[in-house]
Order: sequence, then C-alpha cells, then structure tokens
Amino acid sequence: MYFKVNDASYWYEIDGQGKETVVLLHGFTGTAATWTSFINDWQDHYQILTVDLPGHGKTTLGTPRTMEECCSDLIHLLNYLKLEKVHLAGYSMGGRTALSIAMLYPERIKSLTLESASPGLNSDDERKSRVNHDEKLARRIEQNGIESFVEFWENIHLFKTQKSLPNNIQNQIRDERLAQSAEGLAYSLRYMGTGKQPSWWDQLQDITIPVLLIVGAYDQKFIDINKLMSERISSSKLVIVENAGHAIHVEQPGIFGKIVNEFYNSIW
Repeated sequence: MYFKVNDASYWYEIDGQGKETVVLLHGFTGTAATWTSFINDWQDHYQILTVDLPGHGKTTLGTPRTMEECCSDLIHLLNYLKLEKVHLAGYSMGGRTALSIAMLYPERIKSLTLESASPGLNSDDERKSRVNHDEKLARRIEQNGIESFVEFWENIHLFKTQKSLPNNIQNQIRDERLAQSAEGLAYSLRYMGTGKQPSWWDQLQDITIPVLLIVGAYDQKFIDINKLMSERISSSKLVIVENAGHAIHVEQPGIFGKIVNEFYNSIW
C-alpha cells in the first residue's frame, strides 16, 4: 500500500495481528522484502510494519529526503495508521534511521533494536570525508548503472561473509539490489548517507528505552562502534553473533530471530 506525504509516496506493508507493533527498516540497496522470513515467523505474535525507505523499492519521491525529513515522513505514517507507540528495529542504514527517529521523536518509541548500525560520525572531518566518498559512489551508480554497481557492491569487504551463503539466498539479495533505481540509490547516498545525517554520539546517554544492539562477530568495525554505543546507552544490551558479518538477519536468520524475540519477551 502507498502512503502519500508531501511529494513522496511511501510503500508500506502490514502483517500480523499482535497487540504490539514492530516497525522494521531495511538497509541500503534493500527493501521491505528483506524481512519476509521474519514476517512469516512473527506475524502470529506481532503486528509488523515494513516500509521501503527513500530511494528504495517502490517508494517514489518528488524531491530527495534528508534523514530528518525521512523521520518526519515516517512519523506521519504512524499517525495515519493510528500507531501511537511502536517497537522500532533497523538494519545498517535502517538502523541509523531507527536511531534518528528515536532521538527526534522519543515519545513514539517503546524499544529500539539496532542491527549493525551507528550513530553517525563524530567529527566534521569524518563527515566531510564520508560525504565525498558517498558522492563518488553516487556518481559511479549514475554513470555505470545498477548492474555494474551491484557487481561492485556485493564484492566489498563488508559483505565478504555473504559469499558462503547458499546460492538461492545470494541470488535473492542480488535480485533485490538489481531492482533498485540508479537515481534512487544516488539520492539515498547524497541525502541520507552517514556523513549527511546528524551525529547522535553526544545524545546517546539520553536514551532511556530498552535498546538491543546486534553485531556480527566478523564485523569488527561495527563491534567497536557498538561497544562504544553500549557504554553510553545505560538501557542497552549488546549481542555479538558468532559466524555472522554485517547482515546478521540474512546470514544467521534463526539466531537473529531468537535474539530479537527474547529481547521483546524480556520487556513485555
């Protein structure tokens, strides 16, 4: 279904009949479809809302969205659906978005699950460097097209561990990436990239809701980031998943689902 706000049409799906609503946000080059297996497993227990984020999937934009504008749009969606407070979960870019919503609209969030996510970058120099990096990547996508970009993207070090996944799973991930538009991904990098979003490092200690931080044992960069996050968020629990890299929900879906379910059961 589509929800229109200003000049954007967000694709969203609702599954399940549970009393508690869980909102799941995908990562860069993903769509709501990345959560399909969890929807099948969880829909008897939760109401599940999935959304295609700006620049991705079926969502269409008249003008690009910054992180803050995207968060505002998603709050409008919750208002439209009459969802006062939700449990929010996000992977990578979706995790940055989930954290940003929790920082900007804390009264709307019951709990936060962040998979391989970060609060942004600490310094101006880091942010400028990342903006320049993402601009080069955006130009690469626009100039060379989606197929060339996907070939490059699936071979970066961050996704090395996905090479050991069954072929059908790798093909599903590839198809999801190939279905994106060059314009949409370029917009996402330029307007919602890590260098463009607000840095939340100094405000992490203000979070009081339950927070679950999940990282893969092979993803050292995000282990380091999330250990620092865990030190600043007193209400957080950090779980490092063995035999997994950046995308735990793809590489170890059964373990990921169990960890998240146990987290929810512990706070309800």
